[in-house]
Amino acid sequence: MALALSFPVAAYAGAADYELQLVKAAVGQGPDAVIAVRLTDKRTDKPVSNAVIFATRLDMAPEGMEAMTTRVEPLSLEEPGIYRFKANLSMEGGWRFKLAMKVQGEPETVQGELVVQAQP
Repeated sequence: MALALSFPVAAYAGAADYELQLVKAAVGQGPDAVIAVRLTDKRTDKPVSNAVIFATRLDMAPEGMEAMTTRVEPLSLEEPGIYRFKANLSMEGGWRFKLAMKVQGEPETVQGELVVQAQP
């Protein structure tokens, strides 16, 4: 008779278990544009509010002007899982928003690249 032993295995999430989405793909052009990004745990479809954002970049790569960048200022969380940023979208058109963040307790970095449309 064989004896089977079972040990609990810890399940770890990876960066692929999280999704970054723009709340609105189009935002108003100007010095006080607000970009809102939703971070969701795809396994539970619930918002993730405890991420630490450590890198952002906003440039006009979609318009062929990757060297044209602007500063991004994080704003306070008003809704669970919605990260808001203020930026000067000086030109109309597509802006690439790159983010890197750590979800607490997860070993991998969650990264995303989103395209925001600045409109007058």
